[in-house]
Amino acid sequence: MKVILMIATILIVLLLVIVLVKFLRSIISSLQSIGGTPTSYLAKLRLGLRAIETETGHLPVQVILFNENLTSTANGLKVVDEHLVGTINAVLAQDKK
Repeated sequence: MKVILMIATILIVLLLVIVLVKFLRSIISSLQSIGGTPTSYLAKLRLGLRAIETETGHLPVQVILFNENLTSTANGLKVVDEHLVGTINAVLAQDKK
């Protein structure tokens, strides 16, 4: 009886291993079709992303410079606004006299 149970257990374990190998091979073939070759979708996507990274690599430096310029422009506009308010107040004071 013990021998029959051992043989059954060994056969079940072998069947399990065979099924696992079959499914792993299926998964590997699916993954290779996605990204295993230079013409795969994953390789094309990687190439496109590298091109985008290269083309937009200079933007962080330019954005910092642009923000600095906008800040100085905003400060200049505040000065212009103060002068215009002063001019309007002076004109209104002249009209009241």
